[in-house]
Amino acid sequence: MAEAHRHPGPQAGPRSLGAALALLLAYMAVEVVLALAAGSLALLSDAAHMLTDAAALALALFAMRLAARPPRAGFTYGLRRAEILSAQANGLVLLLLAGWLGYEAVRRLVHPPTVVGGVVLGTALAGVAVNVAATWLLSRANRTSLNVEGAFQHILTDLYAFVATALAGLVILLTGFGRADGIATLVVVVLMVRAAVGLLRDSGRILLEAAPAGLRPEALGGRLAAVDGVAEVHDLHIWEIASGQPALSAHVLVAPEYDCHAARRQMEALLREEYRIAHTTLQVDHAQSDLLQIRRAQPGPPRPSDH
Repeated sequence: MAEAHRHPGPQAGPRSLGAALALLLAYMAVEVVLALAAGSLALLSDAAHMLTDAAALALALFAMRLAARPPRAGFTYGLRRAEILSAQANGLVLLLLAGWLGYEAVRRLVHPPTVVGGVVLGTALAGVAVNVAATWLLSRANRTSLNVEGAFQHILTDLYAFVATALAGLVILLTGFGRADGIATLVVVVLMVRAAVGLLRDSGRILLEAAPAGLRPEALGGRLAAVDGVAEVHDLHIWEIASGQPALSAHVLVAPEYDCHAARRQMEALLREEYRIAHTTLQVDHAQSDLLQIRRAQPGPPRPSDH
């Protein structure tokens, strides 16, 4: 018997993201209290990183709601790029947090404070469990969406951070080496910087209307020019309206003996099937004929008679 359900339903994504967001926010509040009680900067840095995870989930939910709204007034694309502006803000905040935590971590390496290793270990292990649960919730959503996939990768990164903190707590508990807390914090800082740079790079490409990452415009233009009957492709522009929503425009010249509309339909099918570009604007015209044209000479002034 065939499976009754293969893909998440249209409501599965928002529900799963909402549940994961509530779980992360609740645990983050508890972790801040425990970090202050234990005197652990590593736990506090994990809580800061969880804040960015929550922001990524909230961003994905916000983008889903905006994408469902039709374009209105002067916003002909709708408000799809609001997610890009939020991603820029998220990346900048992440860098600022990483800078502050990095400074504090180095200061604690020089002058290590007293850290309660048992509390750090227990809280970090609980954080691993919470992140595993959040990962499971996100796996039920539609991960073909780049918003959901980005949030999913955030949660995985946070898992690694909690593992590093748990190891630091174990080292402190067994050996009393307090500097392990600062070392674990620096590991989390590196992960935060990596995530921030990725966010700023990807969102910056979209704001600057660069071609989607991994797509070579010259190669795509060559494929279009190779379509039967196409004589020339120029003024080719490829950009992203929002993450995962590429668009293309071009001026195409078709040989005089070919059908412009047939060539356009063939190019649109190629872009849709091979490059997953469905939003296209192709201006298709016939190329100028190169046939020799003989025109009737215009009468000129009478020539003087030869003698």
